[in-house]
Amino acid sequence: MPNAQQTEAFVNKFWDDHITPTITEYIKIPNKSVHFDPDWEANGHMEDALQLAVKWIEQHPIPGAELHIGRLPGRTPLLLLDVPGDIDDKTIVMYGHLDKQPEMTGWRPGFGPWIPVMEDDKLYGRGGADDGYALFASICAIKAMREQGVKHARCVILIEFSEESGSIDLPAYVDHFADVLGSPDLVVCLDSGAGNYDQLWSTTSLRGMAGGTLRVDILREGVHSGDASGVVPSSFRIIRELLDRLEDSKTGKVLLEELHDEIPQERIDQAERAADALGDEVYTKFPFLDGAKPFEGSNTELVLNRTWRPTVSFIGQEGLPPTQSGGNVLRPYTELKLSFRLPPTLNSQQAVKDITRVLTTDPPYGAKVAVKFDEPANGWNAPALSPWLNEALEEVSQTFYGKPALHMGEGGSIPFMGMLGEKFPKAQFVVTGVLGPQSNAHGPNEFLHIPFAKKLTCCVAHILDLHAGS
Repeated sequence: MPNAQQTEAFVNKFWDDHITPTITEYIKIPNKSVHFDPDWEANGHMEDALQLAVKWIEQHPIPGAELHIGRLPGRTPLLLLDVPGDIDDKTIVMYGHLDKQPEMTGWRPGFGPWIPVMEDDKLYGRGGADDGYALFASICAIKAMREQGVKHARCVILIEFSEESGSIDLPAYVDHFADVLGSPDLVVCLDSGAGNYDQLWSTTSLRGMAGGTLRVDILREGVHSGDASGVVPSSFRIIRELLDRLEDSKTGKVLLEELHDEIPQERIDQAERAADALGDEVYTKFPFLDGAKPFEGSNTELVLNRTWRPTVSFIGQEGLPPTQSGGNVLRPYTELKLSFRLPPTLNSQQAVKDITRVLTTDPPYGAKVAVKFDEPANGWNAPALSPWLNEALEEVSQTFYGKPALHMGEGGSIPFMGMLGEKFPKAQFVVTGVLGPQSNAHGPNEFLHIPFAKKLTCCVAHILDLHAGS
């Protein structure tokens, strides 16, 4: 049985001496994911991130561990660290990623995506919390147990470089390294969120996603708005009418029933407990303007909205000039980039077909309507926690945070989870992370909450021990 005080002392010092300085250097590397940097290979930033990780692993070796570097042709790389264990027939996969979202605007003065800044124990910069810390925290957790002579199962640390692009390269590597991965009975993923920084949060589900573009063409070329308005329908108004088929603009509810799915009662109960613990922080964690309000509904309903109900967001556009150069022209087309979040249990491929059908059937005014989707991703609904794991999560949360563990779905997507769930249906999952209030992954001013991350590392370390004895 590991000593909690020894674990915390080891983890805190290891973070201070070896992890925080390395994540600081990692933040400086603009290794955007492949969808945001198609020339990633030529630009070399991803290779820089990989070499930083490899060098660090070599500087902090685990006896007997074997490092595999995957380089399949035309694909982003992958790291696998195979750490031998003391328990027969048990394997833990520990997952993270080292690719990043793009810069975004709105960073505070003196802050930036590639500018690491430490303020109030928070390390600001792109990728530290999502998900650069995972590799280093995983190794730290293993070392903390070995330092006390605690036995653990074989661990395979898997670090990919295409997660922010939907893990497009990961399936090929899972097949390629099938012999190394083996048949894990526990998966630990450190790429998720936390409702607060006061206790351990276990992610019970992840929404699926489908992203694509909707384009409406009505003219071959732009014409004078004074001459044509009232005769030629605006492509913008047509696209608004099409979107009204999908979403109630007054409530934000997705109208297409095929995109909804039944919410299991267990998830509703967990949402109620999470909402009780968080209170209004369910929505106050977001940077609302003064006087602005969230969706209508109770805090429980807001939790379910962001974890189990479909939504559509409009995240890009073409065809609209900047305001300073917009002339009196009725434009020939409007194009929007759409991002759909889907219920965890919904088939994303069928969802794409349903959305496409609704948008392209009987287009207003005979306009040309084109819908193009990227490869969608299914969501994930965790299997029921086994008694040992349920008790383990509660124990480690009480040990290191002094509060009970809570369970809640997340609104984002981690395609790796669904894929592993299909390949290893008997595996248990610990999906957690450091993306708590205001951490703002994907947006400006992303930060890593260092004290919370240290405690989370301690929790993972003791879960290794509890798994070995299960």
